[in-house]
Amino acid sequence: MKTTPKSACETCAHHSLDAVKKLGVDITNVDFVIALAGNPNTGKSTVFNALTGLRQHTGNWPGKTVTRAEGAFEYNQKKFKLIDLPGTYSLMSRSEDEEVARNFILFGKPNVTIIVVDASRLERNLNLTLQILEITNNAVLCLNLMDEAQKNNIQIDTRSLSKELGIPVVATSARSKEGIPELIATISDVALGKIICKPHKIKNIPPQLEEAIKKLSTAIQNQYPTVSNSRWLAFRVLEGDVHIIEALKTGNFS
Repeated sequence: MKTTPKSACETCAHHSLDAVKKLGVDITNVDFVIALAGNPNTGKSTVFNALTGLRQHTGNWPGKTVTRAEGAFEYNQKKFKLIDLPGTYSLMSRSEDEEVARNFILFGKPNVTIIVVDASRLERNLNLTLQILEITNNAVLCLNLMDEAQKNNIQIDTRSLSKELGIPVVATSARSKEGIPELIATISDVALGKIICKPHKIKNIPPQLEEAIKKLSTAIQNQYPTVSNSRWLAFRVLEGDVHIIEALKTGNFS
């Protein structure tokens, strides 16, 4: 990761906010939209509460039975809108929860996605982490429940983990709000472009598949110039994802 001037991300915020409007999120007087993702039982709701305090409310996603929690916080005179996505184990859209979480990250294009993982069960949480990093570059790994990990004599080299994933890693114990100030500062740095993420991507793809992905990705990009994840969309189309195929047919990315 490297640093760039603060102005590097000035235009990306407005692009993201326009996309988020279509998903029914009120973005009045908001500078940045932040998504909160993670497996169930990682303390994600506790992280959400630690970040937003009482500045939050709940409702349903448009046309869905899935509950949506929204909150807000301010930092360095910037206003951040936080959307707590449904807890999921993957983004393969096998359930309504997975579809909602995936569509918000993919089409809503939040300025930053916080991925909350259980530090005491890190390995089982990395599947979702890697799936999210195939969709978005702007992410922060929140290594939560560090107190539980320490009780079980689990030590994690956050610097090495950050280097391997290509995104910032912040250790927290959200119940006691330990690490939350560092998490907020890191979210701000990624949103403002002070930290440029270079996340892990799938490698060693067979040449024929790579060629097919490139052709399809180019076609998707030509048809929908504002879509920034055309390569990932091409992957999903080739795997027969009916939800993505339908979205590309209709142009309804919500």
